[in-house]
Amino acid sequence: MNVPFESETICPIRRAHFSRRSFVKTALAVTAGFLAESGSAPATQYVNSSGGPPNRSQTSELTNLSIDAAGRLVRLRKLSPVELTNACLAQIEKLNPVLNAFITVTADSAATEARMAEAEIRRGKWRGPVHGIPIALKDLFDTAGVRTTAGSGVFKDRIPAQDAEVVRRLKAAGAIFLGKTNLHEFAFGGSSLVTYFGGVHNPWEHGHIAGGSSGGSAAAVAGGLCYGALGSDTAGSIRQPAAYCGIVGLKPTFGLVSTRGVIPLSWSLDHVGPMARSVADTALILQVIAGYDPEDTASVSMTVPDYAAALRKGTETLRLGIAREFFFEGLDPEIERATNQALAVLEKLTAGIRDVAISAGTQEQLRSTVRLAEAYAYHAKMIATSPEQYQPETLARLRPGADVDTVTYIQARRELAHTRRTIGQIFQTVDALITPTSPILPPAITEFSGDRNGSLDFVNRNIRNTSPFDVYGWPTISVPCGFSASGLPIGLQISAGPGQDVVVLQIAHAYEQATNWHTRRPGPIG
Repeated sequence: MNVPFESETICPIRRAHFSRRSFVKTALAVTAGFLAESGSAPATQYVNSSGGPPNRSQTSELTNLSIDAAGRLVRLRKLSPVELTNACLAQIEKLNPVLNAFITVTADSAATEARMAEAEIRRGKWRGPVHGIPIALKDLFDTAGVRTTAGSGVFKDRIPAQDAEVVRRLKAAGAIFLGKTNLHEFAFGGSSLVTYFGGVHNPWEHGHIAGGSSGGSAAAVAGGLCYGALGSDTAGSIRQPAAYCGIVGLKPTFGLVSTRGVIPLSWSLDHVGPMARSVADTALILQVIAGYDPEDTASVSMTVPDYAAALRKGTETLRLGIAREFFFEGLDPEIERATNQALAVLEKLTAGIRDVAISAGTQEQLRSTVRLAEAYAYHAKMIATSPEQYQPETLARLRPGADVDTVTYIQARRELAHTRRTIGQIFQTVDALITPTSPILPPAITEFSGDRNGSLDFVNRNIRNTSPFDVYGWPTISVPCGFSASGLPIGLQISAGPGQDVVVLQIAHAYEQATNWHTRRPGPIG
């Protein structure tokens, strides 16, 4: 599509010497394979869908841009937000029937927002790096006038009156919203198969899960249906699907990003964070959504640095720790091999690696008690009045929360607070902790029969390496670090002390620049 968006110049680059197409090509990190349409999934609701998509070649070229590259091109008026939005909508139209990543696609409002962004930037009113960039929202985030379902029949017709705080901030920054992504019902699971709207499929291998609960966000980012997305993380729901789908996912420090207006799973453990195809893009989204929210009781006032600028700093003085006990036990051999190779790279980029000990195994019961009690508190009235509207597996997981008595809950909350105060002592000797994100590769969907949450072994192993960090409240990121022989992504997890989000971003970025795993894209499906 040829959008007349270059009538003015705001930089000394002449179009005659550097065409828009050549500019785009130089900004592309890779030339990705284009996912072919195949399979089927439950119908997606399109809200006043718009037409006029670009052709297949243009779509592939545009949707492979990073947020950083696309944002620079938009600011230079070499690309229009309308072009970017149409490319994403074309990708959604083609691939969502296969991936089932979106529940609601807001095509008409996205087109309107894109035209508004184009007009603003033309007038010189550039709001920042995500201005005019199409992103997606996990369908837990309230959006005024657009339904927010939590992947559940309970909320299938729920239309909020106000935006979540992070949505408000993204709107203020000029981001374009493509729609709401699919998820494990009420974020209470790790497969994204238990949902009123049908399960999510992995872009790398259609027959495997995308992870959860932010499976739709991860699949949408990996498949090029959007440039970035928001997810939520209570036990690993950002990092685990990021690892399974070969993208970057960040769980920020607890309280750094507001959760107000986000349907809760556990108020004491819920984190909101960005998902993107590179660390730099993740940092750009975090920059927008981070910061104190006086109306959010979990929000913490802390300094929000320039995350993008911090990525340019070296990592030579940073000390890394490896907690082999617990986190490295029972790894899939291919994950163990990829992790060891990643550690060899990181050792050269930092001040070195040493073994450390951390008591992670005892935290799962603590997290489970708090999560269960708080989840039931939120759902108790709805369970009493309309239990039939829940997926059976979700209902079965929620109901035991009624048995958590007041004393047990209060003691668990007190222990949680104590743990967060004391566990960070490990960072007196190291600056960051490195672990595999998941001990297992993304399972095949066929393994989930009967109880579609999967076996207890899956539930436990799926979140084993991620859930302790929700208890600790530390910033933790997952970055791609390899692939299995069958082509399934593998993730590396980097954690640091409370408020040290910059450290995890710096290490992740340095590793990313020293490798090429993040440049790979899914091939054709089917």
